[in-house]
Amino acid sequence: MSSYRRGSKGEEVRRVQDRLKAQGYYEGERDGIFGGGTESAVKRFQRARGLEPDGVVGSLTWAALFDDEPIREPALLREGLAYRCLALTGSFETSQPPPECFCGISGDFDGQGLSFGVLQWNLGQQSLQPLFREMADKHPDLLQDICQDHYPELRAVFTSSAEEQLAWVRSVQDQRRFVLHEPWLGLLKTLGRREEFQKIQVRHAEKLYRQARALCQDYGLWSQRAVALMFDIKVQNGSISSLVRAQIEADFARLDQGLSQEESEQARLLIVANRRAEASNPRWIEDVRRRKLTIARGEGRVHGHQYHLADDFGIRLAPF
Repeated sequence: MSSYRRGSKGEEVRRVQDRLKAQGYYEGERDGIFGGGTESAVKRFQRARGLEPDGVVGSLTWAALFDDEPIREPALLREGLAYRCLALTGSFETSQPPPECFCGISGDFDGQGLSFGVLQWNLGQQSLQPLFREMADKHPDLLQDICQDHYPELRAVFTSSAEEQLAWVRSVQDQRRFVLHEPWLGLLKTLGRREEFQKIQVRHAEKLYRQARALCQDYGLWSQRAVALMFDIKVQNGSISSLVRAQIEADFARLDQGLSQEESEQARLLIVANRRAEASNPRWIEDVRRRKLTIARGEGRVHGHQYHLADDFGIRLAPF
């Protein structure tokens, strides 16, 4: 049975926040992230209704909030594994649950000019331009409707040279905080919230998902968590080098042969997570390690947010 608690994310959490706000228990942002403020509001609501004040929205609390409506399973769990892996890594990349992660925006903090979308495609590496061009080709009227009189400027940006693109995007953001100025911040957020552009993002992520499954086969991994881990490696780190692969395979060979299938898979995921993290830029090793170990273990804290892969994303130590 589904339940929502601190660390849960998504549209169902946003519904809970809406209802708590309407009844005067919640004063925070309706961001779809079940944090301490939402938990406190749930406890106050539970006490007022004579329920156990545990801060968890289970079937009884949900029914009290929503007029005896049966508790809803997270809509995300009805999606395929490819989409759920995308949502997990997108949440890491943007610190936002779906669908808000599809309009995540970062400025030039890393020298890439602008990073945008669920997987933070960017201008500097030329990974963002194909998404905008596809949007302009397939949905020009929609893009023009969103941008209004700024549309010609945006079109010109994405047909200019790489140097001009970076110069332009740096000119429309705060160079100390790396935050885009308006109207561009709002325009891009609006674009990222449109289903048409989200579908383009999903399509562009499919190649990475196929590569992640192939990596699982290369390393003899079979679980959903393994696919999620390899997908996150493809997005955040690009690849696994031949040297790191040799280290991983040597570690695999030293594993206890008496482990069960599940224990062996878990141990192998931890090896891959640690070895790939240790091969990262020293500045980012611990950030990479936290992400990768959260996937390998099925739960953990990344960028201040708690993740439960099975509950929130339906990603388990089960065959993919």
